[in-house]
Amino acid sequence: MKCPFCSAGDSKVIDSRPTDEGTVIRRRRECLSCSKRFTTYEKIENVPMLVVKKDGRRETFDSNKILTGMLKACEKRPVPIKAIEDAVADIEKQLYNSLEQEVTSEYIGELVMESLKQLDQVAYVRFASVYRQFKDINTFMDELNKLLKEQ
Repeated sequence: MKCPFCSAGDSKVIDSRPTDEGTVIRRRRECLSCSKRFTTYEKIENVPMLVVKKDGRRETFDSNKILTGMLKACEKRPVPIKAIEDAVADIEKQLYNSLEQEVTSEYIGELVMESLKQLDQVAYVRFASVYRQFKDINTFMDELNKLLKEQ
């Protein structure tokens, strides 16, 4: 770390402690050339994730869109909001842990459907009917039959 006083390149860490609920590390340093002290902060770099839409457009990932879709699917169903929020957090964690900078909307949709299948089967079918754009009653019934076979 370059000293802000003399621009020397060597310093030593005197003290380190977490701040901002453990998301940032505050370090007190001492310059080995001029002996002056200064503070640096270390935090995780959040690389924005892009979502590749079906038409090829790219958008910045927004977990609120997943939450909105899941809330709509679970409307008037006995699913606690905490369970939905936990599912959204889990999906977001899976996406960021993949270390991909671009992810398809189809992949996100599949993750949402898997989560909804565990939370509430009616909500799952609601979401799937919009997401998969069921054309008629036969495709709807095919999805229901798949769900029944999995049980």
